[in-house]
Amino acid sequence: MAHTGSDVCDTPLNGVPEGMDLLQIDVETDGPGRETLLSVRQRNVSRKLRHWERQLAAKKSKRRGEKQRRKLNPAGAGNPQFTKRVMKAITKERLSEAQSTGLKLCVDLSMTDRMSDKEVSRLAGQLRRLYGSNKKAPRPFHLLLTDLREDSRLYRECLRMNEGFLNYMVDITEESCLDLFPPETIVYLTPDAEEALETVDADKVYVLGGLVDESIQKKLSLSRARELSVRTARLPIDEYMVKKNNAKNFHSKILPVNQVMDILLTFCDTGSWTEALQAWFPQGKGYVVAPEDRPPLPVSPSEI
Repeated sequence: MAHTGSDVCDTPLNGVPEGMDLLQIDVETDGPGRETLLSVRQRNVSRKLRHWERQLAAKKSKRRGEKQRRKLNPAGAGNPQFTKRVMKAITKERLSEAQSTGLKLCVDLSMTDRMSDKEVSRLAGQLRRLYGSNKKAPRPFHLLLTDLREDSRLYRECLRMNEGFLNYMVDITEESCLDLFPPETIVYLTPDAEEALETVDADKVYVLGGLVDESIQKKLSLSRARELSVRTARLPIDEYMVKKNNAKNFHSKILPVNQVMDILLTFCDTGSWTEALQAWFPQGKGYVVAPEDRPPLPVSPSEI
């Protein structure tokens, strides 16, 4: 049977129908210049995925490095980075030196009998934070916990709440500060004192009243200081701070012992009451550091 012209056009010389030849061009990838749109997209996706994975790995590595740096150098003082073991040894050496030559600070724990179980637990937590701040300080205090009996509720609560309490590098004693130091060297810090603390002297022994009083029995620490017949002083809040307006009209200068410790440590490190109070005085107490061009308002020392 004779073929028509149209039949000859439908079947090229190579024996592959024209439609199939076009289909072959669409899917062939081996030859140069014949890469398909699908393969280009796949390559782009793979390249973007690899780039994203590299960015993610770099961010994770950076976060791990920053976390390690903060852990090894919490104060951010630019010290060399050390291992955890070396940092622990340095801290121990610094605290040991403070016990020999450091400024002395006692926490008077003679008033715990006046506290509820809840208040005793809160005081135990404050002592843990106080010790933690002292450990991190460039110039730690020589800490003493005085009037702390082993059969007291506070001692048992410290053992229960504070891991490693018996290994704290502090002096724990049942004696009072008067049993340990001459009365003329003692300065009892109480918010009700008339005299403001101007500086921290190496030849003085500073005493904080270890007291949590939710019922606000006024002037307990001042009464304790008078009982001991020692000098009293208060943080210079009136001299460097002013009252701040707030919805509750609440203003208080009574601070937990750990916050007083933070203020004292910062002052000893910087020599600035402004910096120390600005860093550690709680905003909720209703006071702010006075602007430089505005003197603090006069406030009665006994005002709370």
